[in-house]
Amino acid sequence: MQRKRNRGRIGCPMKILALCIGNPERLAGKSYKSGIFKHAVNGVVMIDAEGLVGDAICNRKHHGGVDQAVYIEGSLTLDWWAQELRRTLEPGTFGENMVISNLDNRAVAVGDRFVAEDLILEVTACRIPCATFAARMNDPRFVKRYTVAARPGIYCRVIRGGVARVGMAIEHQPFPGEKVTMPELMKTFGRQLSEADRSRYLAAPIHYKLRGMLEAQP
Repeated sequence: MQRKRNRGRIGCPMKILALCIGNPERLAGKSYKSGIFKHAVNGVVMIDAEGLVGDAICNRKHHGGVDQAVYIEGSLTLDWWAQELRRTLEPGTFGENMVISNLDNRAVAVGDRFVAEDLILEVTACRIPCATFAARMNDPRFVKRYTVAARPGIYCRVIRGGVARVGMAIEHQPFPGEKVTMPELMKTFGRQLSEADRSRYLAAPIHYKLRGMLEAQP
């Protein structure tokens, strides 16, 4: 089935506003290093099956991997957070690899694709906040705050690698099947699903770990 093209929530073309990579850095009050501290980079960035080349992934049990290769934030969502937090959010503050203009995270579903020239990314899962994220934001209550806000970030697998650069046009192509949105995925994470919802989730190209959890559900 041919995918419909989505030019953005407010009808404007989308483009890559920022590309961010990180180095291993120690969090305040923590004994371990994390790659959550991302910084914006200029020029061309290579993206392969494991994500942005040069980006540090310190805890591969919970981060990175082929189904969590690229982490995206929409500019509309980051604008909302900037108002909520009453502070400027520099690219990479949430640990994102890519910021896309005119994108609201709540409008994204599993199986949606982001296409920029040769590059094809496919949405697999939403971000589930953790203690590392709370420490990065210097707010012990941030996990709850992020969950209540229900605007989770977007994880993608790389269907086809390529180069990316700031200012590049990117298309949001919605999944043609039944939707499993980022807010819904966050709300139901770790919970028992009805048989109908379980079937709907499994019909989408969901993260392989989530697929395993759903397939094991009695």
